[in-house]
Amino acid sequence: MKQLYEGKTKNVIKDEETGKVYLLFKDSATGENGVFDPGSNSVGGSVEGKGKIGLEVSKYFFELMEKNGVPTHYLGSDIEKGLMEVRNLTVPKLEFVLRYYTAGSMCRRFTLDEGIEFEPPYLEVTLKDDEQGDPLISERICIMKGLLVEGQYDEALSVLTKVGAVLREELAKMDLQLIDLKIEVGYDENGKIYVADEITPDIWRVKDKDGNIPNQIDCAKIIIDKIR
Repeated sequence: MKQLYEGKTKNVIKDEETGKVYLLFKDSATGENGVFDPGSNSVGGSVEGKGKIGLEVSKYFFELMEKNGVPTHYLGSDIEKGLMEVRNLTVPKLEFVLRYYTAGSMCRRFTLDEGIEFEPPYLEVTLKDDEQGDPLISERICIMKGLLVEGQYDEALSVLTKVGAVLREELAKMDLQLIDLKIEVGYDENGKIYVADEITPDIWRVKDKDGNIPNQIDCAKIIIDKIR
């Protein structure tokens, strides 16, 4: 296996004999000062077993997306090894964000109260750049930087909206209200857009029936109890 990329919570590796590409889910969790937070840009610690749980949750939601006509990079998984087989795609350093309610960085950026509802959902795209604080980026700049070609920006936003709708409905069945989420996308040699990376509590915020917002570790435990 050859490591192609090392991320905060996952590594991308390739089997040089078969050409297959995998994500290795790690036990790392994002956060700061000992507090876990899916919106953080730094690793806040490690939780034993988090990687395998994240993979199991991702498997569930990727398969759910496929059943609902949302194209994903998911091809299969080996939970015990913590490996997800994925399509070999070009993944630009972008995050596509969907917000049903104001929360987190949006409230800090625009001096907004938490919990204001967006109808329709608010969409934004950010450049994955920790040093610059993941700044917002437009379609025009994405094309200028060679991250996307004409049409892919809107296609990715359409996919994002579909992911949000499917995820929101499924989480509601688990008594969880989706606040916001972020996804990564990749595209194949024909330019087709797929959901990439993962679909776990590391990419969303939810509120439980008591009005609490569980961190990604606690939320993953809630989800696992529902899907097993």
